[in-house]
Amino acid sequence: MSINKVLLSGLLICSLSACSRDLFITHNGNMPSNERIEQVKLGQSKYEVKSILGSPSTVVSFDKNTWIYMSSDIERIAFLASKEVSRDVLTIKFNEQNEVIDIDRMSEKDGKQVAINEDKTETLGQQQGFFKRFFGGVGSYMPFPGGSRGQNL
Repeated sequence: MSINKVLLSGLLICSLSACSRDLFITHNGNMPSNERIEQVKLGQSKYEVKSILGSPSTVVSFDKNTWIYMSSDIERIAFLASKEVSRDVLTIKFNEQNEVIDIDRMSEKDGKQVAINEDKTETLGQQQGFFKRFFGGVGSYMPFPGGSRGQNL
């Protein structure tokens, strides 16, 4: 066997071993355990829910009486695009007396895919001419604060 074949096969083995499948799973969120979630009952106060489940992941901006606990697992393989493996969302709604009125739990099966619209809306009147684009900033640089040169030294 020639030295070229040995070097070539060694190089081939090294390059193939570098293509290993690196799998990373990242867990995001703070979903409480099922045992804790089962302890939450209708009519309990926000204080009781917070002592059982802890602080929510988020509170809905327009409705401070809706708490959301969520978690998700993201899988990433080497340099490929990541994908969501699992998602779990718990929504707890309170009434004006801060008592639980609704408990809802959802997973990724309950979600909907939303198509992204790539269309653009053209804004009229914002196009600059040649001279404005290339010479518009001439004279606007003021190295000294205040407006008159050398006065604030």
